[in-house]
Amino acid sequence: MMVVHYNPVLVAISFLVAVVASYTALDMAGRVMEVKNRAACWWLAGGGTAMGIGIWAMHFIGMLAMVMPVKLAYNLPLTLLSLLMGIAASLFALRMVCHAVLPLRRLITGSISMGSGIAAMHYTGMMAVEIFPAITWDPYWVAASFMVAFIAAGCALYLTFHLRQRRRSVHAYRVIAACIMGGGIAGMHYTGMMAACFPAHAHGAHGLNRNWMALLVTLVSLTILGIALLTSVLDARLHTKTSELVNLLARANAELEKRAHYDWLTGLPNRGWLEQQLAAALDEARSENRRFALMFLDLDDFKQVNDRLGHQSGDLLLVDVVARMKRVLMDRGILARLGGDEFVLFMPVTRAMDAATLAKQLVDNVATPYSVAQQSARVSLSVGIALYPEDGRDVRELMFNADTAMYYTKQHGRNNFHFYQAGMGESQIQENQLVSAMHQALRNQEFCLYYQPKFSAPTGAIIGFEALIRWQHPEKGLLAPDSFLPCAEKYGLIIAVGSWVLDEACRQLAQWHAQGATHWSVAVNLSALQLAQPGLVAQVLACLEKYQLPPDVLTLEITETSAINNPQESASRLAQLKARGVKISIDDFGTGYANLLYLKALPASELKIDRAFIIDTDPGSQNTAIVALIIDLARSLKLNVVAEGVETEAQKDFFTGLGCDVLQGYLLGKPLPAQSVIPFFWER
Repeated sequence: MMVVHYNPVLVAISFLVAVVASYTALDMAGRVMEVKNRAACWWLAGGGTAMGIGIWAMHFIGMLAMVMPVKLAYNLPLTLLSLLMGIAASLFALRMVCHAVLPLRRLITGSISMGSGIAAMHYTGMMAVEIFPAITWDPYWVAASFMVAFIAAGCALYLTFHLRQRRRSVHAYRVIAACIMGGGIAGMHYTGMMAACFPAHAHGAHGLNRNWMALLVTLVSLTILGIALLTSVLDARLHTKTSELVNLLARANAELEKRAHYDWLTGLPNRGWLEQQLAAALDEARSENRRFALMFLDLDDFKQVNDRLGHQSGDLLLVDVVARMKRVLMDRGILARLGGDEFVLFMPVTRAMDAATLAKQLVDNVATPYSVAQQSARVSLSVGIALYPEDGRDVRELMFNADTAMYYTKQHGRNNFHFYQAGMGESQIQENQLVSAMHQALRNQEFCLYYQPKFSAPTGAIIGFEALIRWQHPEKGLLAPDSFLPCAEKYGLIIAVGSWVLDEACRQLAQWHAQGATHWSVAVNLSALQLAQPGLVAQVLACLEKYQLPPDVLTLEITETSAINNPQESASRLAQLKARGVKISIDDFGTGYANLLYLKALPASELKIDRAFIIDTDPGSQNTAIVALIIDLARSLKLNVVAEGVETEAQKDFFTGLGCDVLQGYLLGKPLPAQSVIPFFWER
């Protein structure tokens, strides 16, 4: 027998090729499972081909590693046939592991089939060796090689199947599995080589030369495997990035969908979602002849709490309120947020008492004090209830009637609930019409100012005017402020109206100054809503700058009640204005809280005694004592005193005698339109 030994370098290379081929097979199997349809077929074909070439290359390099005293040549058709057998066996293996399950019976059948294919490739490749006399085979070693082939195939199938979709540490697992599979395939080859017996005096024939074939096969096979593996890795990364992008887009779409239908702060459904669900509930109730209740819920005094504690604390309060309402509901209805502090609830009912019971529970629970930002806060709930089908046959009508009932609750004490009744909406409709008309009045410049003169008590000289708004209505004529300002205050329109009053009063005063009355001043009333505006200071200063007026000719009149709503911020804004020279007057003093400590903290310049104390000024009366006390208080605080509503000579003399600085009233001068002020001045 011819003595044969092996080149250790080529043996190592053959093992490396087997490991690379196994790793490529594992990676390709994962790609086949991750993609679908035609792409999976391409990855199956590419993976099977690359793996088959790798296994065949390992076999061929292993044969080339044999060092023999004769030169070997190879039959090209048989060599190519062995290559095709390796590819076929690999395609079979990849196809098998792409099934959803791999039961033991299929594993055994596949191991035998794949192992037989690999063995057939090996022995066909050995038949391609052109040596004379021919190789003889040891049947025991041949049987052993087949057993090794079966075991190697079984390990390859099992590992490929179970590692195809593993996500954590997948590369480390695949490297270990590839080494096991490569060792098995190489073990089969070298076991099969042990079965080959070369005659002692054998000689080779002319064919493919082994010297350059080892290098060529190694480079070509490793290149093919490398390209296949690189393509798989890059495609896997692209697939991962694409999947991540798709997931991100899906999450973004889900978030957009949620934002489109849910309130970001409370997590409740919003108006759009509510209207859709209400329409569906209405159709269902109509078809099944069922009843349901629609409730409008609005928090009372939330704005004051929000202004006092700040918007962030206001948001926390809203979250707490919603949590309480959810605990009361316990899935008995669907709660949605319309915006701000307004909510809507609809629930199936069999009788009106069910809705009344739930509304009472909601009102009672919301009214319990809250602790927000380490401060105590109170809000209450006003609820209006409309029933289907009694109070409306469509969504719009039901929502309008529930809203009307809620406003009726607010107008009749708040912190309660009322069912809708015919006639409730008349006052609301009138208010809506009035608000709309006021918006139009601002656009059409229908508002105007009347100016009531203010006189120096000691001298009787005109020192300025108080600007009083009137509405020159195109149909109703000249309207007094009592007929429209409360509604403007209620719906927030007072901010726009107040801004117009401030601008117009400053413009008119600048015109009078230009006409020579430079000692005149003007007083403008500020509402509570105006005082709460963060931009108030900048607005006032900009107006003075616009008309080139010195700050001390402008007096801003506020009431005690308007300033007490948010004392710290109110005092801060008023202090900034006073520091710039603007005068601050406390109007209607004595009718509000009359908190002396708070009065001391306010940066006021003067007090206006309310006309309620001026009506009865008989000597010895209680009003006389109160007025005297107020004047003494003002003197101690270094404040000027204005007596308004002076209508008789006795009242004039009385307040002048007590030391009032300024007098104002119908006795001395009624409110005048701007064009009548100069003639009135010359008449005096």
